[in-house]
Amino acid sequence: MQRIVVLAGGIGGARFLRGLKSAVPDAEITVIGNTGDDIHLFGLKVCPDLDTVMYTLGGGIHEEQGWGRKDESFAVKEELAAYGVGPEWFGLGDRDFATHIVRTQMIAAGYSLSDVTEALCARWQPGVRLLPMTDDRVETHVLIDDPDSKEGRRAVHFQEYWVRLRASVDAQAVVPVGADSAKPAPGVLDAISEADVILFPPSNPVVSVGTILAVPGMREAIAEAGVPVVGLSPIVGDAPVRGMADKVLAAVGVESTAAAVAQHYGSGLLDGWLVDTVDADSVRAVEEAGIRCRAVPLMMTGTEATAAMAREALALAGEVQA
Repeated sequence: MQRIVVLAGGIGGARFLRGLKSAVPDAEITVIGNTGDDIHLFGLKVCPDLDTVMYTLGGGIHEEQGWGRKDESFAVKEELAAYGVGPEWFGLGDRDFATHIVRTQMIAAGYSLSDVTEALCARWQPGVRLLPMTDDRVETHVLIDDPDSKEGRRAVHFQEYWVRLRASVDAQAVVPVGADSAKPAPGVLDAISEADVILFPPSNPVVSVGTILAVPGMREAIAEAGVPVVGLSPIVGDAPVRGMADKVLAAVGVESTAAAVAQHYGSGLLDGWLVDTVDADSVRAVEEAGIRCRAVPLMMTGTEATAAMAREALALAGEVQA
């Protein structure tokens, strides 16, 4: 049985995983989920990326949005707003609230985030082993200009930058607060060392995959695993397929191109890289950086198209290993 490890963010990672499961239904897939997007709201611990993977693979996701629950209602949110309790910009639905209540109660009772994630997945049966990158608290913050503050800048939680501000202001820096002292969650390093192939899906390379790699020991474990590491570009035609990844790429000095993202990860980490066919002219630059590269269709227009992407990634892994 092929053992595949995938580093996943939210929507892009979850949809890629659905295609990967379709492409190799008999594979043993371990997902290392980003927890840098985690936020505490209304006294509850919210893990957007873990939940998006869990809901998507478990059949509970709001397909059009790509996040949150389908058939959702918002009575609790409306009541909180009536009391003047915010933030109103983060839309938690009633069904989603239940997940966060269970998670917060279990953590308060002494369970780790890994334990809680396993318990939640027992209901959703996502068909993969979902592990948080760490059980320690890590939160991605973004430094933005603020002429009203004393320093002229202020740090905001990534969720505020992404959801409330919609990346409408330039990011000056992206900092995964707490990552430098975090430890990989139980099972993470073992999964990496036992993998046959490691995949970076078309998730945000800075605040999703990048945050996972910021946990001490993670990058080293992947580089030393001795198995093919293949990534799929989230940039198509010099623009993010979804979201505003170009804003956070600029904050870390990386151009919004498929080749630049591959070079950002580096040949010390990546063995193979897939770019979209519209970026075929970037293949040479990636290969000159020491990374095997192929141009294939990379638009996740449906499960079959995504499964085809997954098969191309595994085929490239086979080439690298040969």
